Amino acid sequence: MRKTTAEEALEYHRSGRKGKIEVVPTKPCRTQEDLSLAYSPGVAVPCLEIEKDPEMAYEYTAKGNLVGVISNGTAVLGLGNIGALASKPVMEGKGILFKRFADIDVFDIEVDEQDPAAFIDTVARIAPTFGGINLEDIKAPECFEIEEQLRRRLKIPVFHDDQHGTAIISAAALINGLEIAGKKIEEARVVFVGAGASAIACAKLYLSYGVRPENLRMVDKPEITPEEARAARPDVIMATGRSDYPNQVNNVLGFPFIFRGALDVAATEINEEMKKAASQALAALARMDVPDAVSKAYGGENFRFGREYLIPKPFDHRVLLWVAPAVAEAAMMSGVARKPITDMSAYLRRLEAMISRSREVVNIVIQKARANPKRIVFPEGEHPKILRAAKILAEEGICRPILLAREAHIEKTARDLQLPMDKIDFIHTETSDRLPRYAKRLEELRRRSGVTVEDAGKLARVRNYFGPLMLDAGDADGVISGLTQYYPDTIRPALQIVGTAPGVQRVSGLYILVLKDRSFFFADTTVNIDPSAEDLAEIALLTADAVRRFDIEPRVAMIAFSNFGSNQHEGALKVKRAVEIVKLARPDIAIDGEMQADTAVVPEMLENDYPWATVRRPNVLIFPDLQSANAAYKLVWRLAGAEAIGPILLGMKKSVHVLQRGVEVADIVNMAAIAVVDAQEKEAAALEG
Repeated sequence: MRKTTAEEALEYHRSGRKGKIEVVPTKPCRTQEDLSLAYSPGVAVPCLEIEKDPEMAYEYTAKGNLVGVISNGTAVLGLGNIGALASKPVMEGKGILFKRFADIDVFDIEVDEQDPAAFIDTVARIAPTFGGINLEDIKAPECFEIEEQLRRRLKIPVFHDDQHGTAIISAAALINGLEIAGKKIEEARVVFVGAGASAIACAKLYLSYGVRPENLRMVDKPEITPEEARAARPDVIMATGRSDYPNQVNNVLGFPFIFRGALDVAATEINEEMKKAASQALAALARMDVPDAVSKAYGGENFRFGREYLIPKPFDHRVLLWVAPAVAEAAMMSGVARKPITDMSAYLRRLEAMISRSREVVNIVIQKARANPKRIVFPEGEHPKILRAAKILAEEGICRPILLAREAHIEKTARDLQLPMDKIDFIHTETSDRLPRYAKRLEELRRRSGVTVEDAGKLARVRNYFGPLMLDAGDADGVISGLTQYYPDTIRPALQIVGTAPGVQRVSGLYILVLKDRSFFFADTTVNIDPSAEDLAEIALLTADAVRRFDIEPRVAMIAFSNFGSNQHEGALKVKRAVEIVKLARPDIAIDGEMQADTAVVPEMLENDYPWATVRRPNVLIFPDLQSANAAYKLVWRLAGAEAIGPILLGMKKSVHVLQRGVEVADIVNMAAIAVVDAQEKEAAALEG
């Protein structure tokens, strides 16, 4: 990594709004009514409820998601005793990490007091503010007494991260290092070079794991360098606190997720069972396949469990999903949880939504897919991303992947990934015994479009043709392609072979844009350049039905440059006519327009200016042409920080979907789930018909 300069660091902290954090409201405060609820007189009601029952503070205030990061600045990493005020940039930084990795709010508190008794008393007096306290950068030996006394006095988690964070993460590395070395922990001899606060905490945790006291030594000397360790032992398995060596013991792997689990059950403390659960979860996660997003965050470096990858990377989003539930469960099992989690599956979904808002939307579809998995063909079956997605899809029971691939070409990758070969089908299109049958069918379908018998024989071998031919023959339930190809090259063979659904004149494309507090469905974003009123009506109908796959009731706004007849231009009249067609065909769909985009997305504008409108708070936006739809979704995606799901292809006779070029493995998995549910619906419709 390139070293930053002093000037760069100063500019980072002083540019724009000074410092690194701000406080933002979580409730509306735009009107007098809002103010009456937020402050006087409305605020008196929750105050009285909390007076009657202090536990109600978790219900009516931010206490349950608020951690105090508290320091006196006596042992700032690498800087020593620089004092309370000078430590503030570090504490603000800690607050950023809590928020970024676990969505925990933080007040950083710098206490100008070095006397342990006075410091303890100060923290204890402000403790009612918080759901937990993270002690930071307090020198030894005072830190031991401070933490111990506060743990006794307070009924919320008190955690000195310099001690226990390091212990938890290094213990995970120790567990995996011993596994690689083929040693039992009872046989391990452990030497600590340095005997400060973190070393003592590490020693205590290792002993609880089974290290024998007689096998543990602590030496109060200078650390040795990794180069010295490697020179003494070339086969050394090594973890350090530095980012420029493998296996960084980075405390950000611990404290955000440990506090997340502790806060979510309103734990009274963070005990040994919770610490062990955290380190065991980290150790287990390191043995799993690493997502592309993690590799991308570290410059494309590939990570695989072994000597140079003992513990997960901080930017691995799965740490939240592994560590927080493990800590919460340990808190419940050990009896320190005041608000036990009764539905762990729902809790996991909530955590997933913290990582990615789109996960909350897609999870509904994934659950539906698992209930009735289908056979999904991947023409680009040799691509590493497709192989990794297939592993997830097969292991999680979302679908049965059919990979069009030459087994010899993917043999090593399949072995490295430990693909569940009994749950995945591989087909070599050049040698498949289905080829003559598929070629004959293709010639029948395309003979009046200039395709000869010879042409059909050649085309049927092409994977983008072979996949749709499988679907046409009933040998598969869905096809997904497009990872390495352009959209038209992917969709054209499917249209030629599978075609559109009965009664559908044109296919269309849908994108889901997930914002912080709302989700919108944009159509048509990918196919129809200048649709007619009839086309727009069909797009709206197809989109409304697709939205229901996500257990969301569609509320459709037809977008134009005018509001409800304010302009008689043919472009506005086209949209108005489309609304009339939809209302006549499907009275069950909530739809209105034409309306301008801001009218559709700003609730007050629609409700105040057009109170008679038949749709409230639209969540489906149908655009008048491809140019406006494509521009709109891309602007919202890139500028508003939305997460995009799609493109979802609508209107095909069978389940065919196109990937955006170069998407990540998670996106492929999501699209496969959507394809499965699409196939389920088409199967059900065929049975009813």
